[in-house]
Amino acid sequence: MSNFDPNASAWGTPYAQQRSAAEVDQGLRSFMLGVYNHMITGLAISGLVAMGTNMLATAQNAAGRTVLTPIGQMLYVSPLKWVIMLAPLAFILFFSFRIDRMAPSSARAMFYAFAAVMGLSLSTILVVFTKASIVQVFFVTAAAFGGLSLFGYTTKKSLSAMGSFLIMGLIGLMIASLVNLFMQSSALQFAISAIGVLVFAGLTAWDTQRLKEMYLYGEGSADDLARLSINGALSLYLNFVNMFQMLLSLFGNRE
Repeated sequence: MSNFDPNASAWGTPYAQQRSAAEVDQGLRSFMLGVYNHMITGLAISGLVAMGTNMLATAQNAAGRTVLTPIGQMLYVSPLKWVIMLAPLAFILFFSFRIDRMAPSSARAMFYAFAAVMGLSLSTILVVFTKASIVQVFFVTAAAFGGLSLFGYTTKKSLSAMGSFLIMGLIGLMIASLVNLFMQSSALQFAISAIGVLVFAGLTAWDTQRLKEMYLYGEGSADDLARLSINGALSLYLNFVNMFQMLLSLFGNRE
């Protein structure tokens, strides 16, 4: 990868040239802090919804084993499970097509609504995996995510070339995952999880650098920056959640 050349940026005339170095640094830190705050809030909403749903969907029988309640049967066994599984994808598609025309407050509300729906979908892992392994993998993911995002923020190397391969890898993962919904192959699932960890690790660093560049070299109003912050939070949120799920599939202990 070549050194990043600001003059060759695809984002237009560097907005940074219009401000002092101190203003640029303060503005960038404030922007990235907003991205991470939105992302962390989204993760918190997802976690709370997942735990609340799990409490309603499961119970202990007389033998001390976890069983599904009628609500759990409806959510995880009935055809409604497909709606819950595909609802987050519908939110992402809607977000992609509409965010440029949404008010920042509406975009923020939509992101948090998406996080709640995602939490409903993620509640299944609380049924499949032990609570201890979920906590362990979560902290491993958080540490890895933090390191990768810091690398993307601080590196002087351009990750743009790597981004093209990562997007192709992401498309391949999506196709393989859809195929495995019907094949139910444990070997294919292992391969998807192993490759997925690498893909989402790379996307974390790439998205972080991309957001930094878009702030520094883009031009737009305060509302444009607010929308970019929320859209960036969505990208990093998805990287975190997917990397967490892939690692859990590889290393989590099942109930």
